[in-house]
Amino acid sequence: MSPATPAPESGGAALELLVHGVGGATPQDMLDDPRTVRITGDRTAAMHRRAEDLDAEEHPERYAARPVPEAYVWSNLTSGDGARALWLLLLPFMVANLAHWMRPPAQGRPGLVRLYGVLVRLVALTLTVLLTAAACEVALDLTAWQCAASTACTDAYSWLGFLSEARGGWWSAPGRRLALAALVPTLLVCLLWYLSNRTWSAYEAQRPPTGYDDPVAEPRATTAAATTAAAPTAAAPTAAAPTAAAPATEGSTDTQGSADTESADRGDDGPGPVGLRPALGRPGFWYGRRLVARLRAAHAAAGFLTVAAALATATARHDVTTPGGGAVLGRALQAAVAALAVLVLWVVCRRGRSERRLDLRVERALVSWLPGVSLALLALTALYAGWSRPGWTSGGALPGSVAFGGLTLAQGGLVVALGAVAVLLQRPGRDARTVLCGLGGPAVAMLACALAGVMSGGVAQRVADWLDGPATPGMGDAGPRIVPPVLLSWQASVIPVLLLLLLVPAVLLAVRTVLAGRRLRARVEADYDAADERDPVRTGQIAAGRARASLTDSAPVLVGVVSGATLLLGAGSVAGAWASGNVPGRAFDGAHPAIASLATATQSIGSWMIGFGFLLFVTWGRRAYRDASARRTIGILWDVGTFWPRAAHPFAPPCYAERAVPDLTWRMSSWTRSTGGRLVISGHSQGSVLAAAAVWQLPSATRGRVALLTYGSPLERLYGRWFPAYFGPEALRALNRTVHCWTNLYRATDPIGGPVRVPAEDGRPAVDAAVLLDPVAYGRTRAHPLPEPILGHSDYQADPAFAHRRGALLDRLPPAVPHQREPNSTADQGSSGRSSG
Repeated sequence: MSPATPAPESGGAALELLVHGVGGATPQDMLDDPRTVRITGDRTAAMHRRAEDLDAEEHPERYAARPVPEAYVWSNLTSGDGARALWLLLLPFMVANLAHWMRPPAQGRPGLVRLYGVLVRLVALTLTVLLTAAACEVALDLTAWQCAASTACTDAYSWLGFLSEARGGWWSAPGRRLALAALVPTLLVCLLWYLSNRTWSAYEAQRPPTGYDDPVAEPRATTAAATTAAAPTAAAPTAAAPTAAAPATEGSTDTQGSADTESADRGDDGPGPVGLRPALGRPGFWYGRRLVARLRAAHAAAGFLTVAAALATATARHDVTTPGGGAVLGRALQAAVAALAVLVLWVVCRRGRSERRLDLRVERALVSWLPGVSLALLALTALYAGWSRPGWTSGGALPGSVAFGGLTLAQGGLVVALGAVAVLLQRPGRDARTVLCGLGGPAVAMLACALAGVMSGGVAQRVADWLDGPATPGMGDAGPRIVPPVLLSWQASVIPVLLLLLLVPAVLLAVRTVLAGRRLRARVEADYDAADERDPVRTGQIAAGRARASLTDSAPVLVGVVSGATLLLGAGSVAGAWASGNVPGRAFDGAHPAIASLATATQSIGSWMIGFGFLLFVTWGRRAYRDASARRTIGILWDVGTFWPRAAHPFAPPCYAERAVPDLTWRMSSWTRSTGGRLVISGHSQGSVLAAAAVWQLPSATRGRVALLTYGSPLERLYGRWFPAYFGPEALRALNRTVHCWTNLYRATDPIGGPVRVPAEDGRPAVDAAVLLDPVAYGRTRAHPLPEPILGHSDYQADPAFAHRRGALLDRLPPAVPHQREPNSTADQGSSGRSSG
C-alpha cells in the first residue's frame, strides 16, 4: 500500500492495518518503503511499520493528516522451513476437515448439527485407518510376507536376504518378519502424532489474549433504548447492553446448552430484541486445544490398533489350524483390539467443539493413556507373532482385500449418510448460490476419501510393480508375482473411466468460456466507451480475461461430477473385486475379446497413471523441501485449505487463523485503547477473510471505531457459497451492521475475488463499490502513455479508485476520542507483545 495515497485531513489519528493475501508479501512491498521495522510478533507472523512511524502511539497528534500504515505479515504460518513439504502427505486430512465447516445453515436443529459433525469425524477416522492399512499392506504383506517368501524376489533385492524364508535364518519365520515390518506403519503413526503435537503446541495450545477466557456475554436489548444502543451508528461506537449467556456450540458440555444453535446466521448487533454473537465471534472459536488433543489421541490409537489387527489376524489365522494355546491368546488379543477400537469410536463420537468459552480443561487420562495402551497392545501382539511356530510358511497374500473393501464401503456409507443429514438441514428459502444445494460438505468428504484411496493405492501399486520387476501385478506374468489386494487394482482401473467422465464437463466449460468471451466484447467496448478507438485484439484480451475469471463459479459442477462418479465407481470396484476375486485383466477372461481387451487396458493404464501420480507427488514434495519458492506455492494451497480449525482430523495441517485472528484482534484493540484513534483494516484476498474474522472477535465499542476495506475478496464467492453456515448472506449482512463502515472492491477479471452482495439497509450504503475496470485504460492516454496490463487478482492499489475509497472510509469514521494514557502503558499492551511505539 503506497503511503503517498491521499488521506483525509481531519478526524484525528488513524491506523491502516494491511493484511496480505495468498502467496504472502514482504513488509517492504506492503508499506512501499525499504526501511521497515518489526514492532511486535516473531519470525512466523509479525506487525511491521516504516521506521519513521515508530512513535505513532506516543505522538498521535502528528498523524492527524494521514493514517499510519502498518503491515501484518503472516505467510510463514503456511510456508516456512523445509519440513512444511511433509504437509503434502496430509492433503486428504485437510480436505476432510473442510467438509466439517461446509454444513448448511441450521437453526433450532441441534441434533442434526451434532450428527453432521459426528459423521465427518468418522469419515476422518477412516482416512487415518486407510493410510495405516496402506502402510501395513506395503510393509507386512508385499515385503515381509510375499517377497520374503519368494526366492526370486529376495535374490533380486539382496537387502531382504535376511528375511528370506529359503535361507532359514532367525528372521525368516513369518511371524518375526511381520513383527519387524510392523515397525514401518508404527513409525508412520508416530510421525503423524509428532507433527500434530508439534503444530498443536504452536497453534491450538497458544492461549488467546487475556480476557477472552471469560464466558461470552451476548447483548439482549430489554428496552427500546437498549435496542438503539446495540446498533452502531455513523456518529458513535456501539454501547454496552444488558447481556445474556449465549448458547453452547456443537457437542458442548456447558450447562446452558448442548448443541449448536446456529447463531452464525444472526448478527451480534442485528435488529430485533435479541442479537446473538455469530460463531466466528465466539471466544472459543479460535482455540481448539482440547478437541485436537482428544482427536489426536484417538487417531493415534486407531493407527496402532490397525497395525495390531493386521499382526493378530495373520498370526491367529495360522494358530486356529494348529493345536496349542496360541489360538486362545490370539483370540484374546483380537478381542482386546476390538474393545479398544470401540473406545476410540466412542471418543471420536462423544462431543465436538466447545466455542462458547475458552475450554481450558485437559482430559489427561484419555490423552495420556489411550495411545499408550494401544501401543502396548501392539507390542504384545508383536511378541505373540514372533513366537517360534515350526512349519509356518507364507502362502498367498494377507487378508488385505477384505479390510480395504470394508473401509471403502464404510466411507461410502458415511458419505451417503452425511448427504442425507445435509438435505435434512436445509431450510426453506435457502440461498440459491450455496454450492450443490447444500451438499458441498458430503461432496468434499467424498473427494477426501478418493484422494486417500489414490495415494494409498498408488503406494501399494508402485511397490508391487517394483518388487515384481517386469511382471504386471495379478496378471500371472513371469516373475516373483507379488500381488497387491485385488480391490486396489480395481480402483486403479476406474481412474481412466473417471477422467473420461470429467472430459465432458471440461469440454463444455471450455466451449462456454469461448462463447462468453465473444459475447462480452460489446460489453467491454461499452464500459470503456471505445467506439472511436476500437481494437479487436485489445477487446478480445479483456473479454477473454473476464470469461476465464467466471470459470471459478463453475467449480461446484466439477466437484459434484467428480464426487458422484467417485462414489458410484468406488461401489462398482468393491462389487467387481468381491464378485470375481481377481484383477480386472483376469476377471473378464472368457468374455468378448473387446471387453477383455478393454478391461486389460484400463487396468494397465490405471496402474500406470496411479503410479505416475504418486511419483509426481513425491517429486513435488522433494522439490518443495529444497526450494523455498516451490514451498511457497504449496503454502498458497494451505492458505485456503487451513483457514479453518482442525475440527475433524487432528493430523491435518494446522489452522493458521488460530494464530492470525487473535493477532489482528489484539492489535486493533491495543491501538484504539492506547490512542482512542480510528482504524481501517484493509485485507486483500485471503487477508480479507482474516480481517472479517478478526473484526467479529472485537468488542462492540471497538468495532464502532473500525472500518473494513476488502478487495479481491473471496468472502462471498468462495466462503459464502461453500461455507454458508459461517459466511452466508445473513452472516455477511450482520458483519456490515457490526462494523462502522465497509467497502468492497472487485474486478470482473478477478478469478478469486468478487462482490460480497450485501445490499443497502438501515441507512447504510451497499458494501460493494462499482466494479473496477481492468485494465484502468483501454488504450494509450496522456495519463497512461504505455499500455496498461490486465491485473486480475493483483495490485488493487494501482487503481486510483482504491485511494478514493480508502479516504472515504476514513472520513466516515467518528473523530478520535481523547484518551488519558495510563501510567504503565506497557501493561496495557497485554499479551500482544511489546509496545508498537
